[in-house]
Amino acid sequence: MSRYSATEIEAKWQEAWDKAGIFTANHKADKPKYYVLEMFPYPSGRIHMGHVRNYTMGDVIARHKLATGHNVLHPMGWDAFGMPAENAAMAIGGHPKDWTYGNIADMRGQMKPLGLSIDWSREFATCDPEYYGQQQALFLDMLEAGLVYRKNAVVNWDPVDMTVLANEQVENGRGWRSGALVERRELTQWFFKISDYSEELLDALDTLDNWPAKVRLMQENWIGKSRGLQFGFERTDGGEPITVYTTRPDTLLGASFVGISPDHPIAKQLEAESPEVAEFVAECRKGGTTEEAIDTAEKLGYDTGIRVKHPLDPNWELPVWIANFILMDYGTGAIFACPAHDQRDLDFCRKYGLPVVDTFFALDDDTPVDKIAFVPPKTEKVRWVNHFAGLSEATGDEAINTTVDFAEKAGWGEGVTKYRLRDWGLSRQRYWGCPIPVVHCEKCGTVPEKKEKLPIQLPYDDGAGRPIDFSIPGNPLDRHLSWRDTPCPSCGAPAKRETDTMDTFVDSSWYFARFTAPRAETPTDLAEAEYWMNVDQYIGGIEHAILHLLYSRFFARAMNITGHLPIKAIEPFDALFTQGMVTHEIYQTRDGNGRPVYHLPEDVTDGKLTDGTEVEIIPSAKMSKSKKNVVDPVSIISAFGADTARWFVLSDSPPERDVEWTASGAEAAFKHLSRVHRIASEIAGSNVPDNAADESLLREMHKAIHDVSGGVESFGFNASIAKLYAFTNTLAKSNAGSATKREAVKTLAQLMSPMTPHLSEELWQMLGGEGLVATAPWPVADEAMLVDDTVTLPIQINGKRRAEISVAKDLDKAEVEKIALSTEAVQKALAGATPKKVIVVPGRIVNVVV
Repeated sequence: MSRYSATEIEAKWQEAWDKAGIFTANHKADKPKYYVLEMFPYPSGRIHMGHVRNYTMGDVIARHKLATGHNVLHPMGWDAFGMPAENAAMAIGGHPKDWTYGNIADMRGQMKPLGLSIDWSREFATCDPEYYGQQQALFLDMLEAGLVYRKNAVVNWDPVDMTVLANEQVENGRGWRSGALVERRELTQWFFKISDYSEELLDALDTLDNWPAKVRLMQENWIGKSRGLQFGFERTDGGEPITVYTTRPDTLLGASFVGISPDHPIAKQLEAESPEVAEFVAECRKGGTTEEAIDTAEKLGYDTGIRVKHPLDPNWELPVWIANFILMDYGTGAIFACPAHDQRDLDFCRKYGLPVVDTFFALDDDTPVDKIAFVPPKTEKVRWVNHFAGLSEATGDEAINTTVDFAEKAGWGEGVTKYRLRDWGLSRQRYWGCPIPVVHCEKCGTVPEKKEKLPIQLPYDDGAGRPIDFSIPGNPLDRHLSWRDTPCPSCGAPAKRETDTMDTFVDSSWYFARFTAPRAETPTDLAEAEYWMNVDQYIGGIEHAILHLLYSRFFARAMNITGHLPIKAIEPFDALFTQGMVTHEIYQTRDGNGRPVYHLPEDVTDGKLTDGTEVEIIPSAKMSKSKKNVVDPVSIISAFGADTARWFVLSDSPPERDVEWTASGAEAAFKHLSRVHRIASEIAGSNVPDNAADESLLREMHKAIHDVSGGVESFGFNASIAKLYAFTNTLAKSNAGSATKREAVKTLAQLMSPMTPHLSEELWQMLGGEGLVATAPWPVADEAMLVDDTVTLPIQINGKRRAEISVAKDLDKAEVEKIALSTEAVQKALAGATPKKVIVVPGRIVNVVV
């Protein structure tokens, strides 16, 4: 009997898979295809247990589909552009390209020992010129189709990284990487027209039946469809009316002031005329543009001196204030404030002593409350204090619709549907990104680069053979004259390249399509895209629920419009699964000032450090390098093997929930796999003749096939593994003949192969399986064997369970009693005497009183 040596087994079978090329995907029109994809990783240099869990889940699906006769595409690539590489170049020297490709090599080397069924021949990184050159071609096609445009816009500006940040990259008013306080800045930016597809993207969510409801709701809220009223406030000085858009026109009688954005045309005019206004607006622009930044920032206002007339009462004048919490890119950049029913308005009015007027109360409230802004859901019924359309009790939705109808009939307002979704600003002022392929010419304006000149590659040095100096603030492309200065593609005159690069979300918004033909000389090969698309199963974290998935849905539509994807692929991901995290306990002590000091898991034994100091244990925390609770997958694979790591991350909890990594759990998983190997070794060398126990084992085998298959197909991997544990125990205890046991072990190897592919290959070979278990057809349960004709009854002797028997379901009580009394355990207890009492409970238990 051989010992289970994971290291030897795993290296041997990975070599066999590579030699056979069984994971290389090719177009096979005679087979059903299956495309499984995990969200590709950023090459940070090290894989973590989250990677192990994510890619093992996808691997289970891919291997199962391969065994069920599908032509499987399971590719891997790298989301490789972005600020971390530039930050590393600034911090440690060197070049972002070298840092990135070095990390890719390291991570590839760490991932391959996991034995993933990946077609590595399709691998690419988004920083490969071959990839981003096709992205540039796609950009030019989208520009020609009117899906891209350029305009001035107020953006989040990181003054340290000196680049534009998306709202989602601003955390607590600071840049997500630099930590610098974000400022508002107006820049000329490139935009994708994603807002033109707001309604389509929203409506199509209802077709995504195999997406988590939570993700669909998050996207629905992000798109943010709302119906409101748009109307103008007439100015008392005769100037142009101030147009506002509101989703709560029913609160118009609670208006306290009219507010305009610091970037509103009126504010800009006043800024040019008044140093005081200019100083105030400059202060406003120090804040970010995210909702979080606006909500948490101190409310600032400036009374312009302009007054407007209330549309319901021309004698009622309202002041016009510039307010820092109003954004120009939503609605009209102007609002009417109703502090009684909006928290930001209330904070502002309290600060500047403006009136607060309630327009409605809760039905059970008899007194006005001005301590908080009362904003009930639009579906909740409220009691109106005074509504100009005569409402007394109504829901918010009823009141909004009534108000819009009232305004339209009176001729002073218009019902308008708007969306929260803004156009996607893709310009980034950084080096390590995909160059935007346009040229700026004084004579011709902005000119697309010629496709035959693509890719427009990033320069590696400064143009004079010297390394680019990334320690100098700003975009190195701006000062790289030999790269920046170029002839105009249209007239040939001296011109300048666009030095902004693309947001890295662009790179990840179409990579799934490129995988269908990664070496094509166009963004996609339509025949291959027609065959492989859509992605049948997409797997990734919930943190990508909004932007990445929404942008990918937009890009799929754009690629259809520009002829790069078939119409069926405008919703590119048929099924989506969002997995939980891998967590670990945090071990900490306290320093003299009470601050936490973190300790590595290997430095803690039984809750104590090596010097005997007790540690505080914080359970189930997200793995974090700073808190030293990260488990290195490479060390786990070295110690226990990849199959143990794979088995553990799948077995401990449902895949959509977090799983806590524990050393004891990993050891238990390894012991179980060692036991399986030992059982198989024993059975392989046994020679027990067929007997009455064979049918019982075969029935359990077919039940295992049924249950494990169902678990894998429904992402219930932990349930499948629980069944495999149970079947292993049954196999170990079975007295069946060797031939039946060998069949059962071969089936066990097949059922385990998606989770523990290396061990399964070893078992398959050990028991005489033909070829590779990875390519063997998936076992099919015999429905007849799933129907139980027998039942297992425990035997209690004097109240303690001592044995069990398997009997026919409909066997007579007397016959059950005879069989029970003949068992070795009962005979030993009776020692030749007659039992005092025997109680047979049909289908449940046999009680023997001695």
